[in-house]
Amino acid sequence: MDRGTERDGAVTEHAAVGRVPLAVVVVDREGLVSHWSSGARRLFGAVKEEAIGRPAVDLLPVSGALPEEDDLTPYGAYGAYDGLGHDLESSLDGRLFYPAAGRARLTVPDRDRVDVLWWAYPLVGPGPERLLVLGADVGALQQGSEPDEPTGFERVAPAFALHTDFPGAEELARRLPEILPSMSVEEGARIVGQVLELGYPVLEFSQNDRVPVTPDWGVPRRVERRARRERAAAEGLPLPQEYTDDGEDLEYAAVRERLEFLNEVSGRIGTSLDLARTIIEVSKAVVPRFTDVAGTYLREQVVAGEGFPEGVPDTTTMWHRVAVEHTDEPGRWDDVVPVGEAMPFPAHTPFFQCMTSGEPVLVPRISEQMGHAIASQFEKRDIRPLITGRSMLVVPLKARQVVLGFMILLRHPERVEFNDMDRVTGAELAARAGLVLDNARMYTYQESVAETLQDSMLPHIPPHMAGCDIATRYLPGTLLGRVGGDWFDSVKLPGARTALVVGDVMGHGLNSAAMMGQLRTAVQTMAALDLPPAQLLRNLDDLAQRLGDTYLATCLYAVYDPIASELHLANAGHIPPVLVRAEDGRSELLDLPTGAPIGVGGVPFEAVRVRVEPGDRIVMCTDGLVEVRGEDIGVGLATLCESAAHPAASMDDACDTIIRALNTRGGRKDDVALLMARLNGIEPDDVAEWRIDLDPRQIGRARAVVREQLHEWGLSRLVHTAELLVGELVTNAVRHSHSRPVALRLVRGDTLLCEVDDDDHELPTLLNAGPGDEAGRGLRVVSTLAREWGTSRTSAGKTVWFELTLPRR
Repeated sequence: MDRGTERDGAVTEHAAVGRVPLAVVVVDREGLVSHWSSGARRLFGAVKEEAIGRPAVDLLPVSGALPEEDDLTPYGAYGAYDGLGHDLESSLDGRLFYPAAGRARLTVPDRDRVDVLWWAYPLVGPGPERLLVLGADVGALQQGSEPDEPTGFERVAPAFALHTDFPGAEELARRLPEILPSMSVEEGARIVGQVLELGYPVLEFSQNDRVPVTPDWGVPRRVERRARRERAAAEGLPLPQEYTDDGEDLEYAAVRERLEFLNEVSGRIGTSLDLARTIIEVSKAVVPRFTDVAGTYLREQVVAGEGFPEGVPDTTTMWHRVAVEHTDEPGRWDDVVPVGEAMPFPAHTPFFQCMTSGEPVLVPRISEQMGHAIASQFEKRDIRPLITGRSMLVVPLKARQVVLGFMILLRHPERVEFNDMDRVTGAELAARAGLVLDNARMYTYQESVAETLQDSMLPHIPPHMAGCDIATRYLPGTLLGRVGGDWFDSVKLPGARTALVVGDVMGHGLNSAAMMGQLRTAVQTMAALDLPPAQLLRNLDDLAQRLGDTYLATCLYAVYDPIASELHLANAGHIPPVLVRAEDGRSELLDLPTGAPIGVGGVPFEAVRVRVEPGDRIVMCTDGLVEVRGEDIGVGLATLCESAAHPAASMDDACDTIIRALNTRGGRKDDVALLMARLNGIEPDDVAEWRIDLDPRQIGRARAVVREQLHEWGLSRLVHTAELLVGELVTNAVRHSHSRPVALRLVRGDTLLCEVDDDDHELPTLLNAGPGDEAGRGLRVVSTLAREWGTSRTSAGKTVWFELTLPRR
């Protein structure tokens, strides 16, 4: 604990004189001494060989209580204790679980009674150490005091190599999170300030995260030791023993080397959020410097990118071997312990002990018996030659107090075996690796959830609809989160027509995706009602306003009629579609009334009709495909037209050509929805229409014309079913029509479509007809025999239709 000042980066002589060596004693869970520093030997009189393994209380002989009125009044704040004092005695026998401090007067061989200031710190960590006791000679402190200088707890409290005049506090606060990855820079600054200002070490800084205790053991910093030696040699002065104790210098060097190793590992792992890459980084970081073999096992949920694993692992928990790194000859481990294998571990293994306790398990040497027990888990593979005689350390990979996996570390028999310090180092290494793996796991899981959500909201459009072929592409945004509000859709409409939809909800994230799902469902519902395009957008705009003020979206809605060879389109603030003419390959942006985005309200929508020919293609997309930050959108639209006109062998190839042309420009962050439809049309020879007068006798004529037409089309196998169903629909239409003749139409495409139109606006419903009911059986027959059927309102009345599957040729 330095009391001096620092000038021009050099520690003054006054600072060196002000240092008081500490006695450092570590007590294990049995109350026995496990560490006894040279400072403890000087203060208490016992050498290290005599102290290790003895009860700590036996080494602190009590000579009597301190006087009530002591001349060292600055220490009066500790109070006068009888012997060791209640708190230290409680700490030594395990009854005290918080830091304590006090005074004691001890009898030391070959010395007078010694007044001692002591500090006791319960240790938190995976090892057997339970208590850290620090002691200082009160007399030495008094001799080191300046006249009239207060000698208080703040000045003499131990700070573990952090001193009250420490010049690099800001740098230490900045680098502390590198050593402890779960700590923020702000938390590091707070801890450093606590050590420097109050003078006591931090053993625990949060409820869940533990700081590994690496005390200074009373050894001065290496630069100070070197300066002190050089100064003493130049002036011919004797050196205090603590400046010549090579054992403690080596101990300090070992601690420093381990901290440097942990810091290096922290810099090598977690360079990305890719789970597979992170696993490889963790394995490579420890081989060969810390271990010769490193095998990493993760729980099944972690590997699958699922949610956070729940519950304590048991003997049924499956562990996936995700990485094996080693220094043996290539291929030696590959066949015996292949990567990708999943297996449980029985309760008698050290692996099970590690995964259930969440603590490291140290096996100094794997005996033949343990090697046989471990090898029994590997069917038809003898792993014993690979592991027997090696030193093993199993460390848990934890995050938020849950074991995500574990690492098996093995050293060659000729290498020094793992010890307790290695166990502490391995535990800290695993803690850092666990946090990095958990970050990668959470990112993988969130990405998987986002993609699943997006996929569930995007439809699976069949490649063939009545009179057209369809291809689609969706590209998620390049920003984290990946969820967006772009969508496409196609809806089957009466009359062999198809509705084509592309929309874009403004914004990103789950809210935009949720709104997209609502609007897409609404569009499907209203399209099934056969609403005209402009009316559909009008209703969608009203719905968005009812859902909230923040709901804004663009939408392009088109209805393709393959019989009329016509597109009926309406636009709500969306970029225009591209129409590629089959005749000459020319492409053009369709000039549509732009309209306002959905959700603005109070703006009318207009629809236009565009004549098309068989083979023409329409390309509809969202602005994420053509818009790049810093570039005029006209450039992207021109590229879209050019790439859409490029010849392609298939619809999928045509979509890929557009994506390649526009997605390689860089700068795209928004998601992209692309829909392309080739408008094949339906030949006039595949359509037959009739007018049926409102006379019950005309029902037989309807059956006859259908029978004749099906024979002409070579569909004789459908005649019986088609006659029956047409008779039911025409009978209902004749019965409920008012004045206009009934229209009957057959369309031969991928299926046989039959439509019956009348001027009654009331839609029929499917009923459960009883034995005595006269009505309700007709639609039941249609529902049973038809591949699909439905009803829709028209401007003049309604349409009832059904489809039959064409027989295989």
